[in-house]
Amino acid sequence: MAFSFSPPSLTGLAPTLPRRARPSRLRLVCSASTAVSFDYKTYMAEKAAAVNKALDESVPVLFPELIHEAMRYSLLAGGKRVRPVLCLAACELVGGSPVSAMPSACAVEMIHTMSLIHDDLPCMDNDDLRRGVPTNHRVYGESIAVLAGDALLALAFERVAAATPSDLVPAARILRAVAELASRVGSRGLVAGQVADMAATGAAEPVGLDRLEYIHLNKTAALLEAAVVMGAVVGGGSDEQIERLGRYARCVGLLFQVVDDVLDVTKSSEELGKTAGKDLATDKTTYPKLIGLERSREFAAQLNREAKEQLAGFDPEKAAPLLFLADYIAFRQN
Repeated sequence: MAFSFSPPSLTGLAPTLPRRARPSRLRLVCSASTAVSFDYKTYMAEKAAAVNKALDESVPVLFPELIHEAMRYSLLAGGKRVRPVLCLAACELVGGSPVSAMPSACAVEMIHTMSLIHDDLPCMDNDDLRRGVPTNHRVYGESIAVLAGDALLALAFERVAAATPSDLVPAARILRAVAELASRVGSRGLVAGQVADMAATGAAEPVGLDRLEYIHLNKTAALLEAAVVMGAVVGGGSDEQIERLGRYARCVGLLFQVVDDVLDVTKSSEELGKTAGKDLATDKTTYPKLIGLERSREFAAQLNREAKEQLAGFDPEKAAPLLFLADYIAFRQN
């Protein structure tokens, strides 16, 4: 899916808004005649707690203790759990049980954590801070950090294949979920985006918008798309529903990165919980660098609107979490 940027007449992106502008209960207008009241704080707290419990149980401290402790250090270090919550919400949207999607939700978070561990390594971004604490390699050393990421990657696929309840989800859906995840993690997804990003960083000529979009649709959006699509697959969604939710996720994934680029130049390390200004310091191509801060905010608003358009026609109450999560990503402060 490609996005062409043409600045819409919108007011900008929410990092410029004060925190009081974000109520704990939203009245989401889903159509001209339908509005749904949704308590997102309660929803997110309940889902995140369930995900954290499942993640904790999935990585017990076994021999050799060092590798499992390193895996747990990064996996359980906090975070908003946006990807697993998207997976659970998509499953429920198409009529599935969240129990069916929890292994997939955990798998996506494991792979996300793996990517963070590896991104922070000296051979990649060389970062010292992640989620407000020292990065994995700073605590356990580079060798163990590499192996912890590798172990989380393997465990992710094991969780989907072995822990998805077979009495609720047919084998064909489980197999499809595994394939959907694999296709978005390897050389046609997450890895492709990382390689293209590395090639573009510090290049003599800045990459264009098309290449920047390719980087972020693969490096960031692919895993968000995997989360949503896997949830819809194990939940029993139709091909049409899965495709629409995939388009929603691609918009949200690109939105996530545009907002990340904006925050990197407008927030401090303390506010972000990671090193601020890193993109500028490493001469990385970003949306603010290519099109400016204000146009980046306008593009984010456009992506948010397009993501929500993909949810039209779904049950408004069941779609409320996904509608909110689009806003949550757009309005986030770190």
